[in-house]
Amino acid sequence: AGGVGLDKPLILWINDGLMAIFFLLVGLEIKREVLEGELSSPAKAMLPGIAAVGGMAVPALVYCLFAQAEPGALQGWAIPAATDLAFAVGVLALLGNRVPASLRVFLLALAIMDDLGAIVIIAVFYSHGLVPMALGLAAASAVGLWLLNRAGVRSLTPYLLLGLVLWVCVLKSGIHATLAGVVLAFAIPLRVKGPDGKRAEDAPLYCLEHALHPWVAFLIMPVFALANAGVPLDGITPASLLEPVPLGIALGLFVGKQVGVFLAVWIAVHIGVVERPARASWSQLYGVAVLTGI
Repeated sequence: AGGVGLDKPLILWINDGLMAIFFLLVGLEIKREVLEGELSSPAKAMLPGIAAVGGMAVPALVYCLFAQAEPGALQGWAIPAATDLAFAVGVLALLGNRVPASLRVFLLALAIMDDLGAIVIIAVFYSHGLVPMALGLAAASAVGLWLLNRAGVRSLTPYLLLGLVLWVCVLKSGIHATLAGVVLAFAIPLRVKGPDGKRAEDAPLYCLEHALHPWVAFLIMPVFALANAGVPLDGITPASLLEPVPLGIALGLFVGKQVGVFLAVWIAVHIGVVERPARASWSQLYGVAVLTGI
């Protein structure tokens, strides 16, 4: 459009484009659970938030412990703070119905909060690449989505069109474009009423969630995994893996994540602030804590 356009390599169309649809679906699931499911009480909603804080703070501390020996390396303290939601959920899905639904929702909510926390970290500590104009337009688009919701608009078309504008603005702003999917999801109406005054079963959120599920499961997730699974090993030696930065990242993700998430949950449950996810054992919660290190 004029002098403005989108020119991205294929890997970014997948990671910033297709994965925004994945995050849209995850956001729809989280909103449904917050309004009427496993996250509908303050205590249940607080649990993944506490876990996310522990899962960001401890890996950063572990990284700093090992990276402080190398000049300039401390600038990478935020690297092990984030969880790759797509891969973590994919691994959890391999276990099928042996995993309680509450635990999957817990992981989804934890990883979403993890990603939002990472975005805040980028904005506060690594903000040299942000574009204020694009951020302003993204905020205006988000307000427009909220107004559509408040006005009781039930058609998905206006939401999706404005969501596309939001995605472009977020992409141009310097923030990870997948955030647009979450923002759009939270604006899609769920509690709409039919002509008889009862809640309509064809609510826009239900319709969109049902429509996206097969595309995400059978196309987007496999394409994402295929495109991102290649790790070049040229020049990698056992000695290089033990250098401060690689060692700090690896231990931050593997040790820091599971310790931070599990310890935060264990403390919060035992002091009575929150309750464990329904039908989830401590060993299952620990398994999820390990998964957050992906």
